[in-house]
Amino acid sequence: MKQIKKRNLDGQSLITPDTVAKEIFSSRTESFDDNFIVAKAEIALILEMAQQQIEKGLAAQEVIHFTAGALHGLRDKIHSSVWAELIPIVQNHAISDFFLEDPFTRWSFEKPRGYSGDAQLLDFIYGHESVAGLVRNASPVGAALYDYTKDASSSVAVRERRDLLTRFVDEAAERHAGDAEILTIASGHLREANNSTALKEKRIKRWVALDQDPISVGSVMRDFHGTCIEAIDGSVRDIVLRSQELGTFDFIYAAGLYDYLNDKVAIKLTKRCMEMLKPGGMFLFANFSEDIVVDGYMETFMNWALLLRSKADMWKIVNESAEPSSVEAEVFFGENHNIVYATIRKKD
Repeated sequence: MKQIKKRNLDGQSLITPDTVAKEIFSSRTESFDDNFIVAKAEIALILEMAQQQIEKGLAAQEVIHFTAGALHGLRDKIHSSVWAELIPIVQNHAISDFFLEDPFTRWSFEKPRGYSGDAQLLDFIYGHESVAGLVRNASPVGAALYDYTKDASSSVAVRERRDLLTRFVDEAAERHAGDAEILTIASGHLREANNSTALKEKRIKRWVALDQDPISVGSVMRDFHGTCIEAIDGSVRDIVLRSQELGTFDFIYAAGLYDYLNDKVAIKLTKRCMEMLKPGGMFLFANFSEDIVVDGYMETFMNWALLLRSKADMWKIVNESAEPSSVEAEVFFGENHNIVYATIRKKD
């Protein structure tokens, strides 16, 4: 059996893989046993068909396209408690070695940094030079699979998210005429800063990049040395419990963090972020949506489970975090509906 590393996503145990799993996978129902027998047979058939495609020499991109689609279809129609029991069956099937030739999939599954969705993982999506060596050394099968996974709908949405964040940062700099103060929560490598015109033109007063991963903090310190960007080691818990005094900001955002936060923690964090906004300031948070179609592949071969949210779920967080009369809020999808965004602006 493959060993899967686990580590708290939050350094002080506020967020853990177990808490994420509890939100995603429901308790078993009375019909679990019967449903599981049927589903186990279906998953075996899917994996057998994929294996046959490989043996027949079908192109790797066609194999992964079939498999990802079949996994999504099965996940979508069965109870989440049944799906949860199928995940280890898939992960321990011999065919997993085929998909793990993809350097992106392998990084996600093995979690070299100890947790899901780390900044280096996103660099596979961005095609960043920091992963070029791993991509270059991949097998022909791995390279073909990577061509598929880096351009899957979810990956396209993440690149769009990066560019959207850059635009919001530059708009904040324009709106506040060079005095803008910005806070990024769970900043990762802060790739959205690379294309910021306002940063290049030194029209941002202060930009705090907060992350709990010391490797990410070090990366930001190195890459943006000499700019207004301050890399700070900190967690969700630090913000919620006010253990760090960061000041107030004109724009605060959390791009990928809410994918791992249950509603209770998400609302607490959102309330605290609203307190840290200056009058007229805006908070943005994003979440993978329920429209994602590679969820089955991500949860199995990539060992990457996310809390998926609908527009209604996002509105619930917004409405329970701020008094409607005191803010202007919007919830909207990205272009391919794989990511949903919420913005909350504090009225002047």
